[in-house]
Amino acid sequence: MKCLVILSHPNPESYNHALAGKTVDTLKKTGHDVIFHDLYAEQFDPVLPKGEEHLPEPQLPPVIQNYLREFKEAEGIVFLHPNWWGSPPAVLRGWIERIVRTNSCYNFTESGVRSYVGGKIVQIFSTSNTPKEIEEKVYGDPIETYWRTVVFGVLGCRSFSRRNFGPIIVSTPEERRTWLNEAETIMKEKFAL
Repeated sequence: MKCLVILSHPNPESYNHALAGKTVDTLKKTGHDVIFHDLYAEQFDPVLPKGEEHLPEPQLPPVIQNYLREFKEAEGIVFLHPNWWGSPPAVLRGWIERIVRTNSCYNFTESGVRSYVGGKIVQIFSTSNTPKEIEEKVYGDPIETYWRTVVFGVLGCRSFSRRNFGPIIVSTPEERRTWLNEAETIMKEKFAL
């Protein structure tokens, strides 16, 4: 299976990077073809330039064409990111805006949205410093809503799941090791051949 893994965290020493390493390693060891992008390391520009949303694919900047091709071809997608103010980091939101394009990934029709990329297996790994109870009861779990309802509710998918790890800021090394093992298990089960 061709799997696209997108990491969005600026600190190479972050737990998100550890999760990304475990994710990529597990996918490769289980026989998948993995494409990995660290959006901060690649200095991805999240700003959608004026007029780009209307350009045909062959006229897009080469870097955008490449990401778009990889996204469309991937059978499995994994996004890894922290929860910053109830949302993925701006660089990842900008990636979605520039890559998940009308006429390429979906279109609007009289009967609703028509997706061209809906058959993917999607896994979201997020991290947070906010306790789960507060995230869900006070804030309404905005990360879950963003991915499940806003993005993949529109695009559709074969399978969707999200696992949030945290609170990171007060976690112990043992908890983090346990979570890495859990992430490995999730990847093996979700992307079983």
